[in-house]
Amino acid sequence: MDVNRQQFLEQGYILLHQVIPPDQLEQLRQSYEIMVDRQRAIWSRQRQADDPPGGAWEKSAQPRLNLTGLAEQIDSATASTIEIWLHENTQGVSSELLGVRDAALTEMMLMCNPTRDHGPARWHRDFSPAHSSSVMGYAEDILDNGPRYVQWNLALYDDDVLWVVPGSHVRTCSGEENEQLRQDAQAPVTGAIQTHLQAGDGVAYILPILHWGSNYSTRMRRTIHGGFSMFTHYPDLRYLEHLSPGGRDTFENWQQRSEQTLARTEKALRAVLKADISAYHTALEALHPGSGAMAKRQSTIFLSKSAKRIHDLKRPDFDSLSDLDRSNATGVHPMTLQWGQGLADHFSAEEAEVLWDRFRWVDESMQGDREDKAPGFQGGPTRYHFDEVPSWLTVDNFVERWTERR
Repeated sequence: MDVNRQQFLEQGYILLHQVIPPDQLEQLRQSYEIMVDRQRAIWSRQRQADDPPGGAWEKSAQPRLNLTGLAEQIDSATASTIEIWLHENTQGVSSELLGVRDAALTEMMLMCNPTRDHGPARWHRDFSPAHSSSVMGYAEDILDNGPRYVQWNLALYDDDVLWVVPGSHVRTCSGEENEQLRQDAQAPVTGAIQTHLQAGDGVAYILPILHWGSNYSTRMRRTIHGGFSMFTHYPDLRYLEHLSPGGRDTFENWQQRSEQTLARTEKALRAVLKADISAYHTALEALHPGSGAMAKRQSTIFLSKSAKRIHDLKRPDFDSLSDLDRSNATGVHPMTLQWGQGLADHFSAEEAEVLWDRFRWVDESMQGDREDKAPGFQGGPTRYHFDEVPSWLTVDNFVERWTERR
């Protein structure tokens, strides 16, 4: 497939035709519909007392299947829902767009239409600064080293729900955009592009691009959604027996890489724990070979979040934290070096205290004096900076603090 990577890097997205080969489209529709039926049955069983009979299927504005959580439901009749992610038009193109040899699949989902009209969502970027970084933390890393992640929408039926703002993945919102979003975050903004996907087409885009789900109506929607990075995580691989031999090998290789990345993340954190500057630089280089200063700064910010999560998970009063804080602490997001409980188990409560004490400066540097809320972001009001990374927050300044405190 012919891909214009430069356009992708500059605009933050690219439209591609017939990503799903036409001779595979109908069979893939059938396979996904089997998965929809299986998920609907699960949601019906899980409904609460005051829920409608279909549970989440009837309540959600965008019912979404997560195939990594439905591993036991995947069999020979539905294996193509996994195999499509291994196709040259998806995995191969993702590797080219990211500029890597073998991009690894991170998420496998399906977005469906609701049972009643819900109208438009709100413009947003797919992250919250409180749990990852600011816009320019991502943007400067992308400009310096290329994107870490490519996200996809693949349409099984014609789909024009998604809008994007070209170029917004490497900049903050303009004053005009912010004003428009404050006035109405559920309407088109100046310069936005509607992605018109015909069945089989795909759009690949770079987070943190500003984007919008324009209309969650009852019109038939089955849009495959997911992405690729260098890092990944698979909690359940029982579906591998139903894949082709090449597919099994690919997933097993990605799983080995996942385990290596988890180990490298731990090495970076232990270097901080020991205040070993040389080891920390070595660990960052191992996580991002050949990357520049912006990648290492961004990873340091991510690692500060990891240190906080480990600290939270080791707290004796963990159960008293808010539902959101508990969810963030246990969640696994390999692209941002978050490994949840699996990584926290490698550290004692005493080590978690020291680790968080060393990273606290990074976390505090990413915060202002008061809570604020900006349009175009997920999450509520926060003290964390939405747009910029403070100029003094560098890896060198971070590690120098260790020697000052010895």
